[in-house]
Amino acid sequence: MIHIDNISLSYPGENGSIRQVLQGLSLNIVEGESVAIMGPNGSGKTTLALCLNGLLTPAAGAVTIDGLTTGDAKNLGTIRRQVGMVFQNPDNQIVSAAVEREIAFGLENIGIPYEEMHAIVDEMLDKFDLGEYRHRSPHYLSGGEKQKLALAAVLAMRPKYLVLDEPTSLLDPQSRNEILDIIHQMHQERNGSLQPALTTILITQFPEEALVADRLVVLNNRGIAMDDTPHDVFVRTNELQAIGLEPPIRYRVQALLTKYLEKENIAV
Repeated sequence: MIHIDNISLSYPGENGSIRQVLQGLSLNIVEGESVAIMGPNGSGKTTLALCLNGLLTPAAGAVTIDGLTTGDAKNLGTIRRQVGMVFQNPDNQIVSAAVEREIAFGLENIGIPYEEMHAIVDEMLDKFDLGEYRHRSPHYLSGGEKQKLALAAVLAMRPKYLVLDEPTSLLDPQSRNEILDIIHQMHQERNGSLQPALTTILITQFPEEALVADRLVVLNNRGIAMDDTPHDVFVRTNELQAIGLEPPIRYRVQALLTKYLEKENIAV
């Protein structure tokens, strides 16, 4: 389980000021959940994501992954194997000169035997439809293919928790749908097998992407503004719009229709 207990974190601002990003935020995420996180710009979404595997350490409070706190440097190696991260821009995390080497990179670092590593690389190349690019440099791939490679390299490590920081925001609609389908498929496969359950935490600016999650957490004013099923969050149209977020179009249409019927005193 991911246990976030009353964390606070700030950044230096202009002219020596301090900008508080998170303040007193608490959240539990259980194994196997699919959680989406939304919020207006500056609400701390990426900061929270970086706290989940110890890339950032809160100034107060604690983040604990399966009983291990990120504040203890001795735990970070284990935590970072358990909590895989995919960033918004895949160029920021691709480090190898060939596609197959990128998938093998993390596996080599943790000492996976060659035969097992080779099988995992083949599996990921096939699952992510990257086989024809096996020996190519990642820099020749399209944006969507690069993001699939970044995702494949992380999932090859068999993490228990997958944190995705706006992984589709730089992609065209077709590539965005492909990435989301893969994430959903991997979540379903892992949670319906004998493998350890996969917990997904998707940070997104697209409300439609949050619809398939079990749970939607909305950040605002340095903390959690809403935490419920996507449906029960999105029906709160006025509250979301007040903080600069738009629900999916069907919820906006429903809200406008309800407002019209009430105005005209028409019973449904």
